[in-house]
Amino acid sequence: MQALRLVPRFLAMVWRTRPSHAIGIFACRVVSAFGPVALLWVGKLIVDGVVASMGSAAPDWRRLFGLVALELGVVVALEGLRRVTTLLESLLGDLFANEMSVRIMRHAATLDLERFEDPDFYDKLQRARRQTMGRVVLLGTLMGIGQQLLTVVTLLLALIAFNPWLLLILTLAILPAFIGETHFAGLTYSLFYRWTPERRELDYLRYVAASDETAKEVKLFGLSDWFIDRYAVLAEKYYQANRDMAVRRAVTGGLLSSLSTVAYYGAVAFILVQAVGGLITIGTFTFLIGSFDRSQGLVSNVLIQAANTYEESLFLRDLYDFLEMQPRTAPAHDARPFPAPIRQGFVFEGVGFRYADTERWAVRGVNFALSPGERLALVGENGAGKTTLVKLLTRLYDPHEGRILLDGVDLREYDLTAVRRAIGVIFQDFVRYDLIARENIAVGRIEARAEEARIHDAAEKSLAASVIDRLGGGFDHMLGRRFEGGANLSGGEWQKIALARAYMRDAQVLVLDEPTAALDARAEFEVFRRFTELTAGRIAVLISHRFSTVRMADRILVLDGGRVTEDGSHEALVSAGGLYADLFKLQAAGYR
Repeated sequence: MQALRLVPRFLAMVWRTRPSHAIGIFACRVVSAFGPVALLWVGKLIVDGVVASMGSAAPDWRRLFGLVALELGVVVALEGLRRVTTLLESLLGDLFANEMSVRIMRHAATLDLERFEDPDFYDKLQRARRQTMGRVVLLGTLMGIGQQLLTVVTLLLALIAFNPWLLLILTLAILPAFIGETHFAGLTYSLFYRWTPERRELDYLRYVAASDETAKEVKLFGLSDWFIDRYAVLAEKYYQANRDMAVRRAVTGGLLSSLSTVAYYGAVAFILVQAVGGLITIGTFTFLIGSFDRSQGLVSNVLIQAANTYEESLFLRDLYDFLEMQPRTAPAHDARPFPAPIRQGFVFEGVGFRYADTERWAVRGVNFALSPGERLALVGENGAGKTTLVKLLTRLYDPHEGRILLDGVDLREYDLTAVRRAIGVIFQDFVRYDLIARENIAVGRIEARAEEARIHDAAEKSLAASVIDRLGGGFDHMLGRRFEGGANLSGGEWQKIALARAYMRDAQVLVLDEPTAALDARAEFEVFRRFTELTAGRIAVLISHRFSTVRMADRILVLDGGRVTEDGSHEALVSAGGLYADLFKLQAAGYR
């Protein structure tokens, strides 16, 4: 029952979304709750009036038609209230769904990169996203339960006033269904929870089998049937598990419903005997039968909805579990401002880091200094730890061992946002945003997106301006193929756009991770000629497998197995005859 404790917290969130709508819904449902008993009572008066008029020479038509008009008025009013309630709940539901989606995105933005590389995190994020729209359903369910309970109270008072035994019969009529629904609510959630990884895999298979990003390889390698078959097998397993649960729920529910039906007709027989014996009028008979029928239906529905609410509250736990996740790379209290300018530079002291899903150290025992105005190249085979060092430098991760100093102070003591704002990074797996060209560049410093001169200058520095000039819409042209009219750029053209983002930042530290992998030789030479000019007086870190690029750095660090094994200039490392020299000779041999 701990999950039900989350319901008040949920209702408080709904109230804060739009109090005026919540008040309107509450008022409409309270008034509507008295509608059923009012209709039954007016119906009783009409039946008794008809019976009395049957033996009368002068029927009281005015009273009878007045009662019919009253019933019509009640029905019209209830229909109006129902429509207003539906409208307000729909509007409030949309507002709440929007707010929760924004809240999930905002909270996800506060979490560090390590979370996003954890499969368990994606399971929680998937469940949280799915619950956003589902919680709108929960809102309507809770409101409906409140209205129905108020209606049931008015009907039960009428039944108890006639005969208290009807309350006992009513309890026997609804209790079995409630027990069954509550039991299966927990089992349904358990099934949903257990199958989260598989459902995520199904979503991925749907995407990869029919996506513009994968279409070329899927067609060339003939992967369509393989992906489709894999999806079909997994979907069938999920269907079977869900089917077994649904069949058990249907069979059990049917048996329990039969018990409820027997109890209901026992009550009908009891009231019928009273009517035939002349203890109650025909109108009272119809009122009691209607009240009991309505009460059984409403109470049964309330209990089933309560069971559904319990099930939905279990899903609420997923939402709040996600919202309660905290970043592991936490901002420091009383954080220091980032130094402007950097005076002493960075120092790595015994730095070690390993990813959450492995016992292997990505980097360990790393020691080196990076001075202001220095251009440093990181070299090593794939998996040597080059990109990990960049992520540590930008505090996307914090070291598990050792520390990173900036101007003699631990990097963790500086304001986290300021650290990342002062460092411009373009990773080799940069994002190709389906946005217009100016926005694709402006994301490098989004708060400066209105500065046209800055955007144009960044495009010139990165050679992206020549790409944009060829587009019909210039800087307002849509990039990517997701939206109509979008330009599908080549890999090299996208890379120039990504480089513009780095120049957009005008940062004290510039990091380029394989920045020219998709560029031709001429474009690469021009990019690095400009890079050398533009990084004068700044710290620059370069990761590249092209030694024609690497040798332009002031100093080169060679990583092997997560450790720094060589440190020096290009000439010194070639003369040393170590790993760097071997890699250089292998690459040089390919050009002979």
